[in-house]
Formats: sequence, structure tokens, C-alpha cells
Amino acid sequence: MPGPKPTVFDSDLSLPKQTDVVVIGGGIIGVSTALELAERGVSVLLCEKGQIAGEQSSRNWGWVRLGMRDPREIPLMQESLRLWRGMDDRIGRQTGYTQSGILFGASGQRDARNLERWMRHVDGLDTGARIVAGAELADLMPGAQSDISSGLYMPQDGRAEPQWAAPAIAEAARDRGAIVMTNCAVRSVDVQEGRVAGVFTERGRVACDRVVLAGGAWSRLFAGNAGIDLPQLKVLNTVMRVSPVAEGPEVALWSDGFAIRKRADGGYTIASGHENTVDIVPDSFRLALKFLPAFAQEWRSLRFRLSSRWTTEAREDRRWLPTDVTPFEHCRVLDPEPSQKVIRAAWANARKSYPALEQAEIVQSWAGMIDVTPDAIPVMSSVDELPGLFIATGFSGHGFGIGPGAGLLMADLVMHRTPCVDPAAFRLSRFTDGSKVRPDPGY
Repeated sequence: MPGPKPTVFDSDLSLPKQTDVVVIGGGIIGVSTALELAERGVSVLLCEKGQIAGEQSSRNWGWVRLGMRDPREIPLMQESLRLWRGMDDRIGRQTGYTQSGILFGASGQRDARNLERWMRHVDGLDTGARIVAGAELADLMPGAQSDISSGLYMPQDGRAEPQWAAPAIAEAARDRGAIVMTNCAVRSVDVQEGRVAGVFTERGRVACDRVVLAGGAWSRLFAGNAGIDLPQLKVLNTVMRVSPVAEGPEVALWSDGFAIRKRADGGYTIASGHENTVDIVPDSFRLALKFLPAFAQEWRSLRFRLSSRWTTEAREDRRWLPTDVTPFEHCRVLDPEPSQKVIRAAWANARKSYPALEQAEIVQSWAGMIDVTPDAIPVMSSVDELPGLFIATGFSGHGFGIGPGAGLLMADLVMHRTPCVDPAAFRLSRFTDGSKVRPDPGY
């Protein structure tokens, strides 16, 4: 079954000869960056090898959350929440954003203590975050039959529609003057005298002096061809959507057994609350030492497997010329098979907790490849080795909600303006400057 279908986006037809900035990648990060730059009067070309939001940006859960984030992301997520609230009015289109609140459930004292410890990261930030139990918990989970004994409630958090959001933002960027090309892969960066001088696309060269690489799961491959070592792996997440039901939950819920959020059509998006699949590929061994702390911390939630991805990635070219057909053209949309085991388990857990879901049917299931870094926070950074190149990738499953804020930060970096938040934690050089690189437990 193919993945979800984002809103159809009609490409611009003519590739410009020159522009100020080229953005590579038409996911939520790339289109948000393009919108921010275009609104500031910068000429922008966004190139997407397939369709806008064709990959993870249309396949995620649709959560817009501050809750349970790595504390290093909290300031930027606050910016992003501010942007989401005004997004539909700003762009004149619907993203489906709703401030519904999100509940992170605890099934025992250990989980409850973990949630309480995480809350310290938002002390004094006026988020409304609180631990709920008893009658208040029951009010947030009407009709539920669950072993959740308490939870962290984040009333400022919400949801949006992944199939709508990135295409709507891309259209708004074009309204402001950006050129947006789909089915147009950027093959490589043109480097002259040690800095960016343009890009080579499958349709020809474009002169520019700044490039933003926002290629999601493909970013490591592109960066490697440019001589940049970007430590990034892929993690597969399986998701389903079900038909509308009466008396279903309004507040999104995360628990160990499942995660659920209401959709704009009245149905629900449901996924496992903790299980992700890691395909063993050649990069698994190349990057094993860098990712060891992350694997050690998250081993309970990761399912390692040897699959056809090994052969696919082993056969992929890792170096090519601007005249060569690249892996980005061989695979326009990364559309992996979902895990039927994960679907069955999450669906059973969801129906057990919410009997109203017994009336629903699974309409569609899909999987997406999440771009992850060794410390599970993104790279949003200039590249010291190649002036003019900027990278925005590795959002580690947190990218959809933080997307507008990430676009704001990237525009600040590209234009050498005072950044909206301190970007030090997201610098690419943290992987090579001796910093201790590992996920923050968050609580």
C-alpha cells in the first residue's frame, strides 16, 4: 500500500540561471526555510527530487509538541509553537493546526517520576504543563479503559495535518517570490575557489552563493559526495490511519502501547508509542561507534533487522559527477513497507484502551524513514569546511512540529542575522570538536 498522498503541488516550469539561495528538499524544513527567506526579499529556488512532502513530512504523526522534547530543542520549539498559531492566517491556507493538547501517559510510579523530572525543563515558561491524575485524567481520556495512572498534560501542544502543511507552506513561499521545482534533483554543489558558487541539478546549473541542504534521510549521501562527513542513519516508523468514530479522544495521547491523535476528517492517526525499526545497512557499521550511546539508551525501543535495505544501500553510488544520474533520481520517493507486526500491536492496544475505536476500520498504513543523529537532535548549521553551505537535517522524529521554527533559524543563519535562538547545540562541528555527543535522557 503506498504512503499517504500530500496535497498536489504543481511545479514551476523554468529553472532560473541564478538565485541567491538554493534549498534542497521539499519537506517541512525546506519549505519553511524557503518561506522565511522569500518573506525577507531573498531570491530562493527550492528543488525537490520528488514531490513536496513526499517522504517523512507527510508520513509523521502530525504532532506539534513541546512535551518530552530534548531540553536543547525547547527554546526553538517555543518559537515554532508561536509560528504554528498564526500559520494559517499568515499563508492564507489550511495546515490543520489545532491546539488540542497532548497527554503523555504514565503506567506506574517509575514513569510518573520520569514525567515529573522532565517538567523541570519548562519551569517558568508558562506552558501550562502539569501532572494529571484521577478525575482530571479521566476528563482528558473520556471513555478510556486504560492502565494509565497519571500523565503529563501539555495544553499548549497540538496537531496539524502532515499531508496539508508542507504543500501549503510551499505555495505561500511561491506567493512571496520563491521558485519551487519538483521532480528536479540537485546532483551536487558547484565549488569554486573553496566556496559555494552554485548547484548542478538534473536540469542544469544554477548560480548561487548559498545552499541549504534539507534533504531528510538523503542528506548524508548528498553531503558525503561534497566531502562532508554527516553522521546520520535512518529509522523506520510505522503509522496507520483509521476511519472516523463518534466519541473518540480529542486530546492526543502517547503511551507505551500506542500513540493516537485525531485527524481533521474525524478519523485517527495511530502508531506504536515506542517501537521503531532499524535496518542494518553498511552505514550501521561505518557509524557504529558514534551511535553506540544512542543505541545503548534506546535499545528497548529499537528492533534491528537485516532486510533488502542492505542491498539497496550497498549498491548506491557514494560518489558521482554532476553529469551522472544520481541515487536521488533513481528513487524519487522513499516509500518503505510498514511493519504489520507493529500495526497489529498498536491497533490492539488502542482498541483495548478506547472501546469506541471498535467501530473504526484501518483505512491505510504506511512507513517513513526518520533521519536520526547520534545525539537525537538536528544539525542546523553552516559548514566550516565549505563556506556557503548550510545543513538542516537529522531531526530524529521531531521535525514536523519544530519545522516552522527550524525554517526561521535557518533563514537567520543564511542571512547572518542574530539567530532567534542560540544554535550552538545544533552545530555540525559538535561531531568533530571533542564534544560529548549523546542523547539527553530528557528526565
